[in-house]
Amino acid sequence: MNRLYLAESSPTSTGTVADHRFVLSPFELESFALAIAAHLGVKGAQPVAAPENGAWTQRQVRVVAEDLARNRTKSVVLAGEYAPPALHVLVHAMNQRLDNLGKTVFLGDSLLAWPHDPHAELKGLTQAMQAGEVDLCFLLGVNPVFDSPGDLEFTQALSKVETRVHLGLHEDETALHCHWQIPMNHWLETWSDGVAYDGTASIGQPLIDSLYDGHSIAQVLELLISGDNSAADMYLVQTTWRESHGAPDFDGWWRKALHDGVVETAPRKYQSRQLLPRVVEKAQGELGHFEELALLLRPDPTIFDGRFANSGWLQECPKPITRLTWDNAALMAPKQAAAHRLQNGDFVAIEYEGRSIEIPIWIVPGHAEKAITVHLGYGRARGGHVATGAGTDVYPLRSLSAPYLLHGVRLQKLGRREKLACTQDHQTMEGRELLRVGTLADYKNDPEHPAHAHESEVDSSKSLYPGWDYSKGYAWGMTIDLTACTGCNACVMACVSENNIAVVGKEQVLNAREMHWIRIDRYFEGDFDTANVVNQPVVCMQCEQAPCEPVCPVGATSHSAEGLNDMVYNRCVGTRYCSNNCPYKVRRFNFLAFGDHESETLKMQRNPDVTVRMRGVMEKCTYCVQRINNAKIDAQKEERSVRDGEITTACQQVCPTQAIAFGDINDKESQVSRWKSDPLDYGMLTELGTRPRTSYLAKLRNPNPELTDGQDG
Repeated sequence: MNRLYLAESSPTSTGTVADHRFVLSPFELESFALAIAAHLGVKGAQPVAAPENGAWTQRQVRVVAEDLARNRTKSVVLAGEYAPPALHVLVHAMNQRLDNLGKTVFLGDSLLAWPHDPHAELKGLTQAMQAGEVDLCFLLGVNPVFDSPGDLEFTQALSKVETRVHLGLHEDETALHCHWQIPMNHWLETWSDGVAYDGTASIGQPLIDSLYDGHSIAQVLELLISGDNSAADMYLVQTTWRESHGAPDFDGWWRKALHDGVVETAPRKYQSRQLLPRVVEKAQGELGHFEELALLLRPDPTIFDGRFANSGWLQECPKPITRLTWDNAALMAPKQAAAHRLQNGDFVAIEYEGRSIEIPIWIVPGHAEKAITVHLGYGRARGGHVATGAGTDVYPLRSLSAPYLLHGVRLQKLGRREKLACTQDHQTMEGRELLRVGTLADYKNDPEHPAHAHESEVDSSKSLYPGWDYSKGYAWGMTIDLTACTGCNACVMACVSENNIAVVGKEQVLNAREMHWIRIDRYFEGDFDTANVVNQPVVCMQCEQAPCEPVCPVGATSHSAEGLNDMVYNRCVGTRYCSNNCPYKVRRFNFLAFGDHESETLKMQRNPDVTVRMRGVMEKCTYCVQRINNAKIDAQKEERSVRDGEITTACQQVCPTQAIAFGDINDKESQVSRWKSDPLDYGMLTELGTRPRTSYLAKLRNPNPELTDGQDG
């Protein structure tokens, strides 16, 4: 099992799977990295004194550095994507020292010289427009009026251009300042091509014809270059590859490339760039100097930089860690909030270099005290019907010189507050063993310890109700590996898409009426200042002895011959007895008519294999029963049984860490059966006698024993 050390200022999904998580302000984080580099013997790196507040210690540095040194060529040191360039230089030097280059770290051929200004071209364009040197400006698929740094004054410069043309999916903030708006095709409506990090090329095919007679970026560029306004996307892509490929039978090559999904290209050559000590010395000179309050600007976990803000699915998707929906907030540590006498939802003013925003705060255990985190992408003025008015625009604070990290911001309480829509307010387990966590050492000493240390003695096989005989058919089950789960919410969104789950809006989320069939419960462990986060996806448990079934007066919730707790939607009369009786609280009630049944594009969006529920109906997960039945029909046509892996639930299909196993538990060779026979397997609330078909593999961590002896946590 590998080991992950993580130093961060704001809790992240990566932090939820770390074996050791160091909660450090940006200043402390940079000095921590410098100290590790010096202990590793990186040439040019000088020793750094530990901070007086004990945020990190020299002993921690020694233990981490020695662990890395013991794993030369098998380790990797990474800097976050939004870390300062100097920190990336230092990290590269550490990988070089550990002999990781070409083994665990591969460098592409497009490395930029440092220092490099990523905004140089945008800055040059702005200056040219400000000077009146630009007569015609095309803005293709971008929205700089909304997302350009606040000190750039791009909008003012754009107003001096005589003719302004915008190509975009929406009539957004930039379109408002342009004379012409060209509707843009979505990327799923266009032909395209792309290259992966390793040099693998692929040709993108449209999944649907253009809905609104839009145009692609390639078509507009072709018009500007050649004057041809009739070229199709496919023709442009084919022309590019015909010229570069030069095969005599291009049509055959083209069909093969589309069939295979990838294009045969030469393997990418990787560099092994060596850093000189003077470069490391220069990087050290730029790190670890700012001790003032820092502001971390990050793309939002769901709507990114604002480009997905008009998606109701993503707006209502609870964010990892905070579980907030429909809003962004200033995330801060409990101690910092207490020092300013702030509570969740209190508005504050954050000021930087004369620019300020007003935003509500949200207290996050495990957040660094001398830092505030805000997410970009909200506060859209013209982002579409869904996006407009949601959250606070924080782009005005962004700086050209520091796009993601601002030092020396000022914080002021404003005296008003707003209730934010959070789907999980409680942070304790209320004394019940819903979630089980252990260490690799515990597992080696007693394999059943992490999962069954607190197992109930209740004999759940005894019941007043008759059992079911599954010996002659299928018995569907699911297991979720908590060690692999990162709480990314991919399963939640896949379930929404697959099962036509309605968006209810912020007001209804505040009333606890969100409709998601999967929720990611988030638990904090440890003290508030250095708390760790653990995730647990919760779906319908498909109980063998389901408390929901006997209380339904109309038989809408019933037990199938294959072990599913089925829902017959056209029987349901909305008594909600089943929800009251469910100990897992995985059922959702359609209080209002949330669905739009008139918009033609929404009709096309829905899965035709799944019913669209109306008001007054209880709904929940059924293991994607439509996929189960489709596979059974195909197998029956071929006169065989359903093979293991032939059925993939939507949540399982999309999981990036493959944390979900599903299949027939009667098949002892199936993946789900193997997982259920693992000593780590346990059921949630089995002391109630429900005998859930969905089980979990207890979470395992692999902490360094030298850091768990009580001295350094």
